[in-house]
Amino acid sequence: MSIYSLAQALQLYLKESRVGDQLQALQIQDAWESIVGKTIAKYTDSVRLQGDKLFIHTQVGPLRNELQFQRSTIIKKVNERIGSPVVREVIIQ
Repeated sequence: MSIYSLAQALQLYLKESRVGDQLQALQIQDAWESIVGKTIAKYTDSVRLQGDKLFIHTQVGPLRNELQFQRSTIIKKVNERIGSPVVREVIIQ
């Protein structure tokens, strides 16, 4: 039997449960403006995390095109913000 600190036990629980996924999704939503900037955040309708895919929805055509070009940058910034490789793919809708 291993001995864990409370912080380690909580991290282990979050990693192995669905609560951790939901918490990461909320962290991304809360930090979205600081990740992509005010203008992009203003015209983004929704951001959701499903598995390792980040779904970004916008109705603005030119923004959708710009986000397509910035997918790898968004992945990098989101993963840095969360502190682990959570997002592996960005899907623009």
